[in-house]
Amino acid sequence: MCGIAGIVNLSAALPPPSRELVRAMVRAIRHRGPDEFGLYRDGRAALGHARLSIVDLASGQQPMANEDDTRWLVFNGEVFNFVELRSELEDAGHVFRTHSDTEVIIHAWEQWGIEAFARFNGQWAIALWDTASEELVLCRDRVGVRPLFVHEGGGRVRFASEVKAIFADPEVPRELDVRGIEETFTFWASRAPTSVFTGISELPPGVVRRYTKAGARHDHVYWQPEYPRVQGDAPRDADSCTLDEAVAGLRDRLHKASELRMLRADVPVGAYLSGGIDSSYVAWLARDAVRGRFHTFSLRFEDPEYDETPYQRLMVERLHSDHAEVVASRSDIARVFPDVIAHAERPLLRTGPAPLFLLSKLVREQGLKVVLTGEGSDEMLGGYDLFREAKVRRFWSRQPQSKLRPKLFDRLYPWLARSPAAARGLALQFWARGIDHPEDPTFSHGPRWSSASALQRFFSSEMRARMAADARPAAVASLVASLPADFPRWDPLAQAQYLEVVTLLNPYILASQGDRMLMANSVEGRFPFLDKEVMAFANAMPARFKLRGLDEKHVLKRAAAAVLPREILERPKQPYRAPDAACFTGPDAPEWVRALTTEGALKAVGVFDAAAVTALMEKARRVAAKGGDAGFSNADNMAVVGVLSTQLLHRRLIEETHGGGEDGVAFRTEVDRVG
Repeated sequence: MCGIAGIVNLSAALPPPSRELVRAMVRAIRHRGPDEFGLYRDGRAALGHARLSIVDLASGQQPMANEDDTRWLVFNGEVFNFVELRSELEDAGHVFRTHSDTEVIIHAWEQWGIEAFARFNGQWAIALWDTASEELVLCRDRVGVRPLFVHEGGGRVRFASEVKAIFADPEVPRELDVRGIEETFTFWASRAPTSVFTGISELPPGVVRRYTKAGARHDHVYWQPEYPRVQGDAPRDADSCTLDEAVAGLRDRLHKASELRMLRADVPVGAYLSGGIDSSYVAWLARDAVRGRFHTFSLRFEDPEYDETPYQRLMVERLHSDHAEVVASRSDIARVFPDVIAHAERPLLRTGPAPLFLLSKLVREQGLKVVLTGEGSDEMLGGYDLFREAKVRRFWSRQPQSKLRPKLFDRLYPWLARSPAAARGLALQFWARGIDHPEDPTFSHGPRWSSASALQRFFSSEMRARMAADARPAAVASLVASLPADFPRWDPLAQAQYLEVVTLLNPYILASQGDRMLMANSVEGRFPFLDKEVMAFANAMPARFKLRGLDEKHVLKRAAAAVLPREILERPKQPYRAPDAACFTGPDAPEWVRALTTEGALKAVGVFDAAAVTALMEKARRVAAKGGDAGFSNADNMAVVGVLSTQLLHRRLIEETHGGGEDGVAFRTEVDRVG
C-alpha cells in the first residue's frame, strides 16, 4: 500500500511541472508509504510515489515503466490476481523485469487497454502517464477502497491519494465546499465526485478517467453494483440457486479471497478481531491459509457499553493466535481526534474512526503492516439494522394504522418493549418517517438521512445563503437522479444495499474508518468480503438468503457455523460504536474544544451559528456533569462531533500548511528528463 501524487500539464505550452513541488506532495503523504520514495518527471508530467513495501520488496520500486520507458505508473493498492494475469500476459508475449503486481498493471494496459481494469481483483488507485500519446489515465477500484483526489486548474491536473498533498501546491485555493458539507450532514460523508473542498473532486469508484493530449477528459464506468431484476416483467433470475448452494458458494469464494489476501504478500499478514461474525470468520479463514505464527489484534473499550472483549478472547482461543489489544478510553479519543480529522480529511458525525486509529498504531508497533478485516460483509450480505428496520417499515406501510405491525420492532430491539411509553413513541415516530411513501427510492434510508439533515439547523445564516446560491441539486435529489435505470426493478433489500454502498461504504466506512485510519500508521487493510468474486456472488443471491425473516446475514451464519463458536454465531448484533459527545464535554475535555467553539473561532470558519453552538455545548457539558452517556441523545452526539470535526478540519487542512521540510525523506527512484 502506498501514496501517489502528481501533476500533468494539459497544454504543452506550460513549463514542466515543478520537481520540488512533487517532492513536497510526496512528503505530505509519506505516512502512507515510509519505506521508499520515487519521482518521475518530463516536460509535461511529474509522478511521485511513497511506498509501503509489501509485494516484491527488492524490485517493486515506483514510478515504474514498461520495457521502452514510454509508459510510467504510480500505484496505490494491490492486484491480488496478478500472478494469474501475468501468466496470461506472458503467453501473449509480454516480458517482465520484476515480480510485482505494479508491472502487471502496465502490461495489462498495453494488452487490453481500458478493459484491463475489469480483470483486476483487488483494491487500487492508479495513475499512468503515456509519454507517446501524452495521455494520463486515472483509475480507482470497484468500491473505492483506495482514495484518489483530483484538482483541475491553471491548465494542469493535480492528483493525489490525499488532499493534503494537493494542498502542498500554493496555487490551489483552500476552502470548504458547500455541497460537500451539506452531503456530510445528510449521508454522514460527501459522495464522490464531491469532496468537502472547493475545486477538489474525488474520482468515483469503478471509474477509469483519461485526459488526452488535447486536454479533453473522458470517464468510463467499468463497474457499479448490480442486482437481479425481480420486479415488473423481468425474469426472476435471483432464484437460480438453492440456499445450500448459496452457502457452499459463499464459503468457497470467501476461502479463496482470504487465502489470496494472506499469501499474496512478502511480509507477515495479521487480522483484526472485533468479536463479531465477520471478523471472526475472516480470521479463521486467514488462520487456515497459513502455517506458523498468526497475529490478531483487537480494540477494547474502557466503557463496558461498547466493549466486546469476551467474544474477542473466545475467538483468540479458537485460533491460537498471537494476540494484542488496545483499550480506548474517552480521553484517548479526545486526545487523538485532531490527528484523526487531519488524516480523515472530512468532517465526522461519529468518533468511531478514533479508536481504529489507535488500533492500527498497535499493529504497526507490533511489527506488522498488513491486516485482514471484515468490512463489507454487512453491505454485501444484508447485515445492518437499517435493512431489518426497512423491511419492518415496508410491512407496516401496507397497513399504516396497524398497532400490531410496529410491534415487530420489539423483535429487533427487545429493550424497546421495556422502554417508557414516551421513549417507545419517539422511536416509532422515527421509523414512521416516510412510511406513507414506500415507493420512494430512498425509503430505506429516509429516517437516517432526515436525522442527519436536521443537524443543519446549526448552520450559520452565511452557510445557508451559500447553500441557497449553489446551483447544484440538493444532496438527496442529486443521488436519486443518479440511480441506475434498473433500480426500480430490484428487490427492496437490493435497493437498500445499493444506497448503503454508494453513500456510506465508500465515503465513510472504507475511507474514514478504513484506509485513512490504517494508513495514518502505515498499515494496509485487506477486505475479503470486497473481493471481486465474493461481491458478484453476494449481489446475485436472492434477498431471502441474506435477510431471512429478520435474521440478518443468514447465509453467512450458515457458512461459518462449522468453525465459529456458537456464542459468536448466536450473539445479538452489536454495531461498532464508540463514545461520542462525552469524550469532549466532561471535566477532562482538551483545551482545543473550547478554543474551536468560541464565537470568534466559529465566525472565522463560517459554517455554524455561534449562538446555536454555544447553547449546544453548554447543554452537553451539563449532561456530562451528571456522568455517563445516557443523557446524550443521538442528535446531541452527532451535533457535537460534527461541529468539532468541521472546526478541526478547517484548522488542520485549510489554515495549516502542508508539505514541510525534508524530514529525512530520500528519493531512491528518481528519473528526471527535464534539463
